[in-house]
Amino acid sequence: MALKISPICRLFVLLLGNGFSTAGVGIKFLYTLLSPDSNIWDYTWGHGTLDMGRNVIATVCGVVERVNKLVYVRSLRARYKPEIGDIIVGRVIEVAPKRWRLEINFSQDAVLMLSSMNLPDGIQRRRTAIDELNMRTIFVENDVICAEVRGFQNDGSLHLQARSQKYGKLENGKLLKIPPYLVKRRKQHFHHLDQYGVDLIFGCNGFIWVGEHVDVKDATVEDQVNKSDPQNTDSAILQGSSEEPTSTSLEIRQYICRIANAITVFAALGFMVNLEAVTETVTLSLSLNLGVHEMLEAEFHVQVAEQEVERRSKSTRRK
Repeated sequence: MALKISPICRLFVLLLGNGFSTAGVGIKFLYTLLSPDSNIWDYTWGHGTLDMGRNVIATVCGVVERVNKLVYVRSLRARYKPEIGDIIVGRVIEVAPKRWRLEINFSQDAVLMLSSMNLPDGIQRRRTAIDELNMRTIFVENDVICAEVRGFQNDGSLHLQARSQKYGKLENGKLLKIPPYLVKRRKQHFHHLDQYGVDLIFGCNGFIWVGEHVDVKDATVEDQVNKSDPQNTDSAILQGSSEEPTSTSLEIRQYICRIANAITVFAALGFMVNLEAVTETVTLSLSLNLGVHEMLEAEFHVQVAEQEVERRSKSTRRK
């Protein structure tokens, strides 16, 4: 028997993606869209599914996932579930002995140890009592930090690390908070929009950073300079990361706000946020000569939704 899909159902699948399942909707129907020639009874039904005899229905609203023969429903609108290696953006809430506590949109706070990050002088060495006294010269309360999930502690909290030059304090930008399920784990979470002079960091925890571009310093060159002049090392330890704040130009600030509004619009529509979608939304706003504040109006939301439907329809035709 041929499977017939109404135009309304086609639009529903187009907007929310193939495999999306609402609570109570038969998975047999949605899974047939993914693999029409397969027999659904050859699979094992896992979390988020319920066998009703002749049909299998979803008990939660989410996306149908398949791992070999196991089929389950990954729930949407859930809390952030961290994994080792995740790139996260957080805000410092406490400076404790030998550690900083961060808010990362998780059920518990994350911990960044003093020994798990690069010192301002860039030299790999043991931390001393002087380094512990100068912790507030590195990070203080309300600072925004980018780090990586290193592991889990016994109490369930996260252990972070920031040993790379791309991690550390984030300045001259804007922090956005969106639902974590709208940020997909990818190989690259750091992006530089050269045409706008803006850096974009997608945190797996739903925190997104949009800020002025910062050139990453070469740690190898700095180590050679510090080794040749020990006095520079001592002064760096005492000064920490305190530098004179630089002013951001009006043009870059407008681009930061424009990109932030593009992400806000996508999150409000429930679309997955990625680099391609953000750049297309910013380009659309510039082509329509819209002001930064006009991007948050309802009319622009409709235009972005229409553009996203057209983009997804083109991608399905290519496949």
